[in-house]
Amino acid sequence: MSGLPSPPKAESSSKRTTAFEQQIQNAKDAGEGDYVLRSLREKMAAEPDDLAVRLELIDHYTRAGYPELALEHCRLAATRFPESAAVQLSMAKLLRGMKMTREAALGLGVFLAAHPQKSPDFESWLGIMRDELGDWAEGEKSHRAALALDGGVDSLHNNLGYNLLMQGRPQEAAAEFREALRLRPNSEVARNNLGMAMAATPQDAVLHWQSVSDPATAHSNMAALLIKQKRYAEARKELDLALGYNKNHSAALNNLRLVSELDGKPAVIPLKPAQNRWSKFRSKVAKIVGG
Repeated sequence: MSGLPSPPKAESSSKRTTAFEQQIQNAKDAGEGDYVLRSLREKMAAEPDDLAVRLELIDHYTRAGYPELALEHCRLAATRFPESAAVQLSMAKLLRGMKMTREAALGLGVFLAAHPQKSPDFESWLGIMRDELGDWAEGEKSHRAALALDGGVDSLHNNLGYNLLMQGRPQEAAAEFREALRLRPNSEVARNNLGMAMAATPQDAVLHWQSVSDPATAHSNMAALLIKQKRYAEARKELDLALGYNKNHSAALNNLRLVSELDGKPAVIPLKPAQNRWSKFRSKVAKIVGG
């Protein structure tokens, strides 16, 4: 009969398929044409107690873009190999990548408390995740535990330094960054972090950055730190100096645009070069320190 609404169509089974089920199907379809994946699945089926194969399969699913499947394989592996630190770390990294950092840190922390490791990687990753959660005190414990296992790794000192810097302990942080630089003199990350730790004395910070780059970059770096601290007027002064040395300095121009958005004032590029100001500044500092 015309005029009567048509009865609703039954929902297709495909629409009722959950996202996870769909991903499993997609991974299965992809695996049919993936020789490596198919081979790994066959090996795992033939040798279920081969942990190396399971870890390789987890890594392959992760790189192929199927983190949920990789996580499920991690959980299965954790059940079969409850004392495997490698499985626990893979699981924590996957959870962190899925924005579940709190769960990742909790699980890894519980595991390491019961199963201490000789490699510093595990405590280091736990410290990084605790830092990301803003749990600086617990993060510090993890970073120090990692360094207790191997104090000759620059990245571990850098991580502890960053943690201390975020806790408002710049002098202790600077000591860690200096040690990181002693171990790896070309570490740009450690150099930049040391400059941040020295920001309480801006002149020292700028001199530090200038010693490893150039005046424009040094003042631009200082401005970036001041912007982060919401000290916009001081940041503008540093950017004036940076752009005075190089009016086309990309980082300084980006920082100028950023500070203009934040303080609502126009971006003005200085017209006069700043070389003379830099020379005078260095001369004054040299006299102070006896150079």
